[in-house]
Amino acid sequence: MDYKKSKAPVNTVTRNIMDLCDETGNIYESVAIIAKRANQISVQIKEDLSKKLAEFASYNDGLDEVFENREQIEISRYYEKLPKPTLLSTQEFIEDKIYWREAQTQQQAGDDIK
Repeated sequence: MDYKKSKAPVNTVTRNIMDLCDETGNIYESVAIIAKRANQISVQIKEDLSKKLAEFASYNDGLDEVFENREQIEISRYYEKLPKPTLLSTQEFIEDKIYWREAQTQQQAGDDIK
């Protein structure tokens, strides 16, 4: 996923709490959903960065290392400029791009089956 193209702001934005709890009816549940998604995004970004930097792993010392370091720096700067995972997940939540379900509803449905 290209997080650079997201509409998420790069800087922190003040949000209206009431807007965040419209979907769930509970601000704490909304924050928990956003936090879980932020963790998922963080893991994805870290994996992507690790894969890209692993391509430059070199065990030889030489002049090529200077060129490779420059590319590694550019990749690192790209990832540093991305919006933070919490901002990305909040934007996804606001745009209804996060799928979530209530665990209580599923547990109650399971109890009805027995």
